[in-house]
Amino acid sequence: MSTQLSPYRLGKAREAYNSFNVFNAVSWNLLVGIILTLFVLRLGASSTYIGLLSSTFYIALFLLPLGRLLSRRFSIISIFSFTWIVRSICMILAVAAPFVDYAGHRNTALFLIMLGVLLFHLFRGIGMIGNNPVLNVLASGPDRGSYMTQIQIINSSIGMFGSFVIAMILGMEPPIFIFSILLTIGVVTGIISGVVIKKVPEPEYRNDGSAAKLVDIFKDAFSQDFIKHFLFILFLVVLVSGVTRTFVVVYAREVFGHNDGLISLYAVFGGLGHLMAGLIVKFLVDRLGAKPLFLVSVILGLTSLIPVVFFPQSIAENVSGVILFMVFLFFMLNFGFLGSEGIAQTYFLGLIPQEKILDMGILYFFILGFAGAIGTFLAGLVIDFLLFMGIPPFYAFKLLFGVMIILAVLALAMQKKMKSLGSLPLSGALEVIFSFRDLRAISLLDKLEKAQDSHEEQQLLGELHNTPSHLAIDGLLHRARSPKLATRMEAIRALEKMNKLTRNAEKALMDDVINNPFTTAYISARILGNHACAFAVPKLRELASSDDYMLAGESVIALAKIKDEPFRPEIEKLILNSQNPRLKIMGAEALGIYRHHDSVSVLLDILRGKNLPPYLLDEVILAIAAIIDTQKKFYKILARYAANNSLAATLAMDEVEAALEFVNTAQNKKKQKFTASVIASYAKSFHDSVESYVKKDDGEALSRWILDFPNEYSKVNDVIKAVFSQAVLDNELSAHYCLRLLIVHWASQKLRLWAAMIK
Repeated sequence: MSTQLSPYRLGKAREAYNSFNVFNAVSWNLLVGIILTLFVLRLGASSTYIGLLSSTFYIALFLLPLGRLLSRRFSIISIFSFTWIVRSICMILAVAAPFVDYAGHRNTALFLIMLGVLLFHLFRGIGMIGNNPVLNVLASGPDRGSYMTQIQIINSSIGMFGSFVIAMILGMEPPIFIFSILLTIGVVTGIISGVVIKKVPEPEYRNDGSAAKLVDIFKDAFSQDFIKHFLFILFLVVLVSGVTRTFVVVYAREVFGHNDGLISLYAVFGGLGHLMAGLIVKFLVDRLGAKPLFLVSVILGLTSLIPVVFFPQSIAENVSGVILFMVFLFFMLNFGFLGSEGIAQTYFLGLIPQEKILDMGILYFFILGFAGAIGTFLAGLVIDFLLFMGIPPFYAFKLLFGVMIILAVLALAMQKKMKSLGSLPLSGALEVIFSFRDLRAISLLDKLEKAQDSHEEQQLLGELHNTPSHLAIDGLLHRARSPKLATRMEAIRALEKMNKLTRNAEKALMDDVINNPFTTAYISARILGNHACAFAVPKLRELASSDDYMLAGESVIALAKIKDEPFRPEIEKLILNSQNPRLKIMGAEALGIYRHHDSVSVLLDILRGKNLPPYLLDEVILAIAAIIDTQKKFYKILARYAANNSLAATLAMDEVEAALEFVNTAQNKKKQKFTASVIASYAKSFHDSVESYVKKDDGEALSRWILDFPNEYSKVNDVIKAVFSQAVLDNELSAHYCLRLLIVHWASQKLRLWAAMIK
């Protein structure tokens, strides 16, 4: 059953199954949908009868072992097709019911409906042996959850439209024979669906007689905690879902006295809720996983039950209020509980091994059948008993729905025992659902999957770059293996914006670093550095001397970000020996990240070179500024100097005057006059020293000032003092006015710091 179809055959198979699904949905809604409940209510059926009628839907699932037995002799598709045709033909008994009732035999008419529906579901139960194997083949691939939800969307769309048509027809209070016409259409479309399903390829399955016994299937399932816990949760959810969705129709008629047309209109909103659930699940399931969406659906269904219990009787006479309430109730019950039933099957298929799909599928439907049958049947008995005891319908249904709330809460309380299957936790899923950025990223990923050419891919990847979301990582990794360089480049750039990388992403980036020099390797090296991926250190050290200078440069920067201190001396040698200006710039940036004071002398050696490019000069100066921890403040000064080089002396003296003003202000506020007078002496000599340095090219006074500066007050590093005191005397270095500005700025900051420390 794990064999996958080729993309072309899978597409054709899905087309055939979608066509089957359309006819099947039409047939279902006309034969056993809400129309059937309205039909028997018109004939005066009791709640017990309705509960028993609804339970046949679930009881039929116990015939799956018979279908499994038949699958040893016949193909699954032939069983599927035959039972679907026969089950529709059986509903001719219900078609005849209005005529029997017209003849005065109402009980016989109700019996014919019960018999027809029972046979319908019995044959359906046999045929459903093929449901999971067929879905397992058609929903193969990364869009498994999305495709299965698409089936739900088709069903809910047709159900909603069918409910609207039925509401229009029944709203005019037509004679009971109209039900015969509608049921006949359902029989015809059901037969057509049985014919169309033959076009779906036969799934592989075990038919050698070695299939496990039913008892062994149960033992196997209940010996595994994750499966056992999920099946119990499924039992509770299906029970609540079956009871509430069945008896909400009775609730509308018995409590509020609404007619068939109005109730059918409510069913339109119920179909809309089911459709909305399908659309949302289809949009999110492949990104968030099945488990959190299953839990969210149950929570929403539970939320819809609470208003029933607390609905005040005083509002029951308000027609508009009641109609709005019933619209909400039908919508939310279907949105929540039908949505949960749909996503539960996706979760279950992911929970069990592929080779056990057929056997475990029987168990799944057994639980489904047992929960629904016992729930709907007992609920009908309970309602009739409460009414018999004289309890008004308004309160009888409050009690019933109250019990359902307790069971739903119990199911949610057990959710921690469900296996995640790679899904996000519930809290993480809720964050995504309420995050515009993550939802937009999912939308872009969906569009990316449908992109027709590399140009469109590049555009979407560019948008993902601006919409970073961890949900996009897998999709980006897929595009990072594209044969188109521009597409790979955009995909890796988008990965660069991620706050956190997965293990698969780190491995993919490492592979890119190794295999794609001169193209995208340098971006991957940068990302590994940004995320401090220590495992990449050995390879990055090796690539620091790569012929791809961009890769070499990004590798040394990455090593600096990872704090690979032992390799720093090698980076210093590399940038001194390299003749590549870009590599020198990136090496200088790396040393600025390390912030080791011994590296300042290496950077100054670069400035002693001849014909130094201006952009290299600026980067080296900024790297020195980073090491002495003044880059942010100095950057603005350097930017002004770059805009107008003639301002060098002016900008330097501005720094001095600002520092002296700060010192004077600090002096006036402090009480230690001796320390203040010492600072004043240093401040005065500082002004004169800098003026000689920037205006007369004489750095001797400033050199002495730097050497004499008291360390205990300013925390001046001895290495920096020694280097800068020599730099102001070096004619080669003093030729760079931006370096002069940096040294003056540094000295001004140290003077400020000393003044600020006076108590």
